[in-house]
Amino acid sequence: MEIKRIGISTGGGDAPGLNAVIRAIVLAAVQRGWECVGIRDGYNGLLLPENYPEGGLMTLTPDVVRGITHLGGTILGTTNRGNPLAYPVLGEDGQYHEVDRSDELLDAFAEHKLDALIAIGGDGSLAIAGALADKGLRVVGVPKTIDNDLDKTVATFGFNTAVYFATECIDRLHTTAASHQRIMVVEVMGRYAGWIALNAGVASTADVILLPEIPYDINKVVEKIQSRDERGRDFSIVVVAEGARPIGGDLTIIGKEVGQAERLGGIGHKVGAALEALTGKETRVVVLGHLLRGGKPTAYDRLLSLRFGAAAVRALAEGETGIMVALDPPTVNYVPLSEVSGRMKQVPLDCDTILTGRDLGTSFGD
Repeated sequence: MEIKRIGISTGGGDAPGLNAVIRAIVLAAVQRGWECVGIRDGYNGLLLPENYPEGGLMTLTPDVVRGITHLGGTILGTTNRGNPLAYPVLGEDGQYHEVDRSDELLDAFAEHKLDALIAIGGDGSLAIAGALADKGLRVVGVPKTIDNDLDKTVATFGFNTAVYFATECIDRLHTTAASHQRIMVVEVMGRYAGWIALNAGVASTADVILLPEIPYDINKVVEKIQSRDERGRDFSIVVVAEGARPIGGDLTIIGKEVGQAERLGGIGHKVGAALEALTGKETRVVVLGHLLRGGKPTAYDRLLSLRFGAAAVRALAEGETGIMVALDPPTVNYVPLSEVSGRMKQVPLDCDTILTGRDLGTSFGD
């Protein structure tokens, strides 16, 4: 089927580089004579058009996307509560229930004469994209997550920026920790994978790094801090991934709402309270949280985003569907969405960065 008009959606959490992907898609598509339409807030622009006085769709031209490569966030908006396969709908009982609205969404694509979709998102968004492809929509996915936990791609855009900023923050905490002889506990995002914590922690020479992949023994962390004190190093930096958990313990979950994945958070404060009680040292906790999502992308993430966006258009032009563009240096290749959905890329325990950390004396709480 000849392509004349494509839709672009950005779903899930925002990440630096989203706007660069959008710009690359639009410029590459326009060169092929295609029209581009942005869907606001994931798929809400099509499923809840009444919520948008200006329209749930945004016509994207080269003029519209001019000068957005360096901007954080997404000009289309995003949401992590708009899964069309399990859409939160208010029932007659006054409670929200999850309803499959995917067929309505496909009808909306047909109504607006959208011949294909480029879906930019993480594991949840790409699982949705795969389901839509299975229902007959022509779909190409673009891997986005600061967590770097998507399988089949060496890197996702947004990750490099998050690590860079987390490293800078931890660097700044070194000086205040040393000045006050404190323990500084820094909680970073990453959900069930420890890529941000590991890379930022090793890069910033953290003393302890707690990862979801390595359940920790708090007593091992205490031993590391006390050994530093004995050597006259009377402050310590502890980096904690939000999905870290003690041996035999559970994840620390803030909550879960209808239509939304469970929210992790609070492990930094748990670790901080335990360390202060066990060591008697003054302890402060810093949660970087959404600071890691905001701001302008690094040069690496900008380039990766532009490469992904252009590759997604090439894939559609080549007749591909049901695939995700993936970084496989030195190229960007295509992998089936079925090989990505439901799979998570966690940190391998024998990876070189963990081995490097151990060689440098970093404690992983084990």
